[in-house]
This record gives sequence, C-alpha cells and structure tokens, in this order.
Amino acid sequence: MKEIPPPLENLTLRIVAMPHDANPDGDIFGGWLVSLMDIAGGSLAVHTSKERVVTVAIDKLTFIRPVFIGDEVSCYTEVLKIGTTSIQIKIDVWVQRLKKGTGHKVTEGVFTYVAIDKNRRPIPVRKS
Repeated sequence: MKEIPPPLENLTLRIVAMPHDANPDGDIFGGWLVSLMDIAGGSLAVHTSKERVVTVAIDKLTFIRPVFIGDEVSCYTEVLKIGTTSIQIKIDVWVQRLKKGTGHKVTEGVFTYVAIDKNRRPIPVRKS
C-alpha cells in the first residue's frame, strides 16, 4: 500500500540530507531531524501568531524510519490548538528516496510554542 503525504499546502520546509548530517554509517542524526521540525513548526507558529515565539515542549516524538544521505526531507505542519499564549503544532516528516523514487513518513511529533514580547514574557496569541 502506497503512503500518501499530507497536503502540499502543509509543506513548510524541504531540504536534502547531506553527509555532514550523518554518522559514519550514513544514518542521519535524529537531532538534525528534530532541529528541522523545530524550524518548520516555529515558522508556522510565527505566521499564525504574528508574534515572536519560543519552543516550550516537544510531545509524542516518534522516529518511524531511518533517513539516509541524499534523501529529500520534507516537514509538513498543521496547527492543532491555539491557547491563550501557546500554539500546538503537529509536524510530520517525510522523505523522498530520490534514487528509488519512493516516499515514506519517517518522523512525527507535536511541538508547542509560546508567543513572547521583546522582554521574553508570554503574551496572548493574536487569533487571525
């Protein structure tokens, strides 16, 4: 059964995994993937809140499959919940194995961001 990625409008970040992102055996570091997820989620949080945001929690982070050098890595984001000062975002990471032409979901998680002011204090999220 073919896996179907999220809708294209949820695509927030795309990058190719390079050798400097991997261990000596060619497997991509999990921390590198988490940083991509945080960048993608933070981007959606800023676009949604129109405010500066910081990451305050990562929940339900699951590594499903490995990522290899040369894989095209795509982060798909979706707002799950907007609270008073926080935004909860679901992030799915998919890879396109360019040489094989196959796509797979490799990581998923839920990140929470808080809107902050210039003094780094929480502020209400402006709901558009």
